[in-house]
Amino acid sequence: MPESIDRRDFLKTSCAVAAAGGLALSASSTGFAALAAERRYQKAVKLSMVGGNAPLVEKFKMLKEIGYDGIDIDQRVEHADVKRAKEESGLVVHGVVDYDHWKLPLTHADPAVRAQGLEVLKTSLRDAKAYGGTTVLLVVGIVNKDISYADAYQRSQAEIRKALPLAEELGIKIAFENVWNMFLLSPLEMARYIDEFQSPWVGAYFDIGNVVNYGWPEQWIRILGKRILKLDVKEYSRKIRDKEGPGAGFRAELGEGDVDWPAVLAALDEIGYRGWGTAEVAGGDRERLAEVSRRMDRVLGLNPA
Repeated sequence: MPESIDRRDFLKTSCAVAAAGGLALSASSTGFAALAAERRYQKAVKLSMVGGNAPLVEKFKMLKEIGYDGIDIDQRVEHADVKRAKEESGLVVHGVVDYDHWKLPLTHADPAVRAQGLEVLKTSLRDAKAYGGTTVLLVVGIVNKDISYADAYQRSQAEIRKALPLAEELGIKIAFENVWNMFLLSPLEMARYIDEFQSPWVGAYFDIGNVVNYGWPEQWIRILGKRILKLDVKEYSRKIRDKEGPGAGFRAELGEGDVDWPAVLAALDEIGYRGWGTAEVAGGDRERLAEVSRRMDRVLGLNPA
């Protein structure tokens, strides 16, 4: 997502665009049925998608009841609350999203800001370990008029390397998300960026919808290959973008935009991906989150009916 669109604000966006009709998918039901028999993904949401003021334990129980396997923590919460919610619900906390990677980018010109960003990354790693997760999602930095591409490349890698000993100690991987940050703009470059660390503790947190504005997710998937650690499941519509602007394209419901889901599933199958698919769409109450769950089933080939 673009720097100007805060992740939490986006996820709390009104769900007025939710469609009551069926999903417009380009594959036949028979094709999806064949894929579903072979493929299993674990479904999750971002914590900030879950609306209301209910205690964390009640939110976790509700997510489990409506078909989710886990959650990606993208807000600061009390460890004790997470532990209780996990134990009483059976929901898995599979990871943490770095809390301040937009606010304190590792590419910032000020070394003090980069140092603060590094400390937040380390805190996120420790929290992921405490919650029983396996990854920290990281936006590696931003490029803008004042932060050059070359500087962003060098600075971000230097700061991330400082966190690798802790990542290895904790057994938590740092997963770089492809976002609208004007950086790592091609899958070839992102693959090279990851490989240059020469570390098993880094990889990609591939966001399917974020690519559609300027590329094709299935092409990225094949190039990134085994570097992909986890998936963000999101839609994007070029038609809405052309009418209302780039950010508006994310308002498309899963299965109703320009992601070629059968092609995405085929590419994921080719690289042997099995694991977490986490929704990053407009959330809301139980009814809305149940609808998202059903749509995830459809686009991921888990329930083609």
